[in-house]
Amino acid sequence: MEERNKTLGEYIIENQNAFQYSTGELSRIINSIRLAAKVVNYKVNKAGLVDIVGAAGEQNIQGEDQQKLDVFANETFIQTLINRNIVCGIASEENDDFISVNSLDENNQNKYVVLMDPLDGSSNIDVNVSVGTIFSVFRRVTPVGTPVTSADFLQKGIHQVAAGYVVYGTSTMLVYTTGHGVNGFTLNPAIGTFYLSHPNMQFSKDGNIYSINEGNYIHFPQGVKDYLKYCQAEEGERPYTSRYIGSLVSDFHRNMIKGGIYIYPTSSKAPNGKLRLLYECNPMAFIAEQAGGKASDGYGRIMEIEPTELHQRVPFFCGSYNMVEKAEEFMK
Repeated sequence: MEERNKTLGEYIIENQNAFQYSTGELSRIINSIRLAAKVVNYKVNKAGLVDIVGAAGEQNIQGEDQQKLDVFANETFIQTLINRNIVCGIASEENDDFISVNSLDENNQNKYVVLMDPLDGSSNIDVNVSVGTIFSVFRRVTPVGTPVTSADFLQKGIHQVAAGYVVYGTSTMLVYTTGHGVNGFTLNPAIGTFYLSHPNMQFSKDGNIYSINEGNYIHFPQGVKDYLKYCQAEEGERPYTSRYIGSLVSDFHRNMIKGGIYIYPTSSKAPNGKLRLLYECNPMAFIAEQAGGKASDGYGRIMEIEPTELHQRVPFFCGSYNMVEKAEEFMK
């Protein structure tokens, strides 16, 4: 069978021995995410035909209005992971606190926790712009068989054993890493199967795209303003192209394929930044580094940050290695 025709299921089976703790659990977690992604994809593609777009009438822990699809995606991923009895804990951007799955099964011997942003960019859903799911997997640090604690979730990104995202766009793709490179799988909607379409995905060392919400320019730190002026200067390969979708998964995915940098800095409106360390920045940083890119808070490596709370926010600079390095120079 040619490499490009390999299904996600076949790829997982063939490569599970490369995983540090080869018990099959991680493979089952990826398979569960694959299943939930197909269910969410089905709903996303029906947006506009059924009453699934718009606000759900509640706010999440961040004070953001929850969209109906946010709630649906969150419940779908949580229930799929719980029903398959393969994780001991789940934390979601949409939930105030983590879920201990041990309480549902006294004999739970599962070793992994999953952290996720079930529907990134959902405010774009009613205007037909790509949205996505981001996930991160850690091996628990508390004793197996006991209820999980916050310590299992508040781990540095360097301890991730897997991370990935699903982009629901013109085609639906699942991209993930277990620390051995990054591979992308595209869904064939006719038969509901993901096929390996983008093996060994890599960031180019340099790029010519910068992605940032320039509408907030006045609120940015001086270092970010200076870097943007650098990007816009007519010199050498510059000016760079500005591309900003407003959906992290979509912006990251494009920059990985075409070469670029994504920036969501601190600002006078968001002094700690806006993106969540555990649900967005750590998993995207793991993927970026595995694809030869770089992820920083403007001063240091994202995956070295010691988390102190579940919904911690950090500034985020991520993408082609040399572009992130240059941005850091301006920050310093």
